Amino acid sequence: MIAPSASTTRLWPSPAVSAVLFVTWPVLNQSWSLGQLLIALLLAWALPWWVEPLRDERPRLRAPFVAARLALVVVKDIVTSNIDVARLILGREERIRPAFIWLPLSITDAHGIVALACIITMTPGTLSADVSPDRRYLLIHVFNVEDDEAQTALVATIKARYEAPLMEIFGS
Repeated sequence: MIAPSASTTRLWPSPAVSAVLFVTWPVLNQSWSLGQLLIALLLAWALPWWVEPLRDERPRLRAPFVAARLALVVVKDIVTSNIDVARLILGREERIRPAFIWLPLSITDAHGIVALACIITMTPGTLSADVSPDRRYLLIHVFNVEDDEAQTALVATIKARYEAPLMEIFGS
């Protein structure tokens, strides 16, 4: 793989983001006219410059095969959860027991915490609501959880299925 030159990196601080912006702008505007392409080029160049100082360190994926396996687990869980939530919604309302649960975090990498929060939010029936200031707990809302025993089981499942692989992937 050819490494970008220093002048290329300075001109385009984040080439992948620039490419996505350049393609996304005309798609969202439903126009590939010269004017829209010029605006897309300007945004693709300017936005990464404005955002770059706000970024923390870039994430380093240490286990790409674990990431691929986790992606498959998440897709399977999303499909399964969709079915479970649909059954609850179509059933009797008094069966639904929503709750907020504080999930203790073992992962310390900021990117890993964000990935975990996103996975929880993408899975129907759960939603990441907050992270504690010390990043040791994640508050999640659960659409339906029967009792304390079920809450404990849910926390164990999240930690085993999502947090443990993320710790391998992000190294914390």
